[in-house]
Amino acid sequence: MAARDVLTKNQLCVLEKLETASGPLSAYTLLDQLRERGFRAPLQVYRALDTLVKSGFVHRLESINSFVACAEPHDHSHSMTAFAICDSCGHVTEMSDHDVDHRLNEWVNSTGFAARKAVIEFRGTCAKCRAEAA
Repeated sequence: MAARDVLTKNQLCVLEKLETASGPLSAYTLLDQLRERGFRAPLQVYRALDTLVKSGFVHRLESINSFVACAEPHDHSHSMTAFAICDSCGHVTEMSDHDVDHRLNEWVNSTGFAARKAVIEFRGTCAKCRAEAA
């Protein structure tokens, strides 16, 4: 993973916005929120996000086409990360478990499948929203 000090100004702006966000943000929401910092075109945001995802600072949530800052940006010993996404409030919890990671990698390798990437997203209702609804 790259160190923060090698990130460009645009990459740092996007990362800081995601780190302080209360939930996942789409690229266009990021663009709207970063206009006062000089962002004018979607390409500026997409280029920054691409680098941040590749370097492990940010995750893309495919089911909602949004992005979140990595909860463990200094620990990339796991190759798979799972996300629990609350459909009510939008809260995202990032989870990684070395045993589950190892087991899934063993299974994929035993099938002869050449995995390029894995995305595990759980959609449902978080404990807080469930308690509020009760």
